[in-house]
Amino acid sequence: MKNKFLKTLRVLLVEDELKLSTLLKDAIGENFYTFSIAENGQEGLEFFEKLRPDIVITDIMMPKKTGLEMAKEIKAIDPAVPIIILSAFSETEKFLDAIDIGVVKYFIKPFDPDELLEYIKSLETLLSARSLQLKDGFVYNRATRGLFKKQRYVTLTRKEKVFLELLVKNYDTQLFVVSDKEIKERLWTEAVSDERLRTFIRRFREKTSKELIKNIKGEGYQIMIA
Repeated sequence: MKNKFLKTLRVLLVEDELKLSTLLKDAIGENFYTFSIAENGQEGLEFFEKLRPDIVITDIMMPKKTGLEMAKEIKAIDPAVPIIILSAFSETEKFLDAIDIGVVKYFIKPFDPDELLEYIKSLETLLSARSLQLKDGFVYNRATRGLFKKQRYVTLTRKEKVFLELLVKNYDTQLFVVSDKEIKERLWTEAVSDERLRTFIRRFREKTSKELIKNIKGEGYQIMIA
């Protein structure tokens, strides 16, 4: 039986050894929502920026950019993303560097793929706190404040990001509804009419989905959870 938690995860494997990356994808890839592969550190960073995966698994020694160099840049983008290192080396210096960057686990090659899978399962509490499953197939990543649909990043304006963050924050604190007044105060520095707010909401729905937010008459707006 497939693990329901794992099926929500987007995994990025960064590995220049084709045999190992193929082996891992065949052995454990089907357990996840997506399992993407990059062949070097530079490509891995580009994949991360595009796909915003929930977890990164990477080798250390790779062309163009090492796994540790890539991990440091990824952590600058998203400090909370778990990064797992795979390495044929067990040098203390590299191990300490990985700890300094914030790597959560260090596997020495060769290793059992099932052991890696079990470790990822153990991260359920950590990873579940990052993502919120929304209506119509959308997922909100609390750590990056990013919105995704079918593993694709949804590009939002600064005001749209603040609006969505407000909705999620009120859901998390069980206030649920964000008032029109609070939305206006947080999104604009000048006075804003009700009509301008409605136009903003309409455009947000056009970009995302009519199912994503609900108007609570006389109160405000509420995020809709899957």
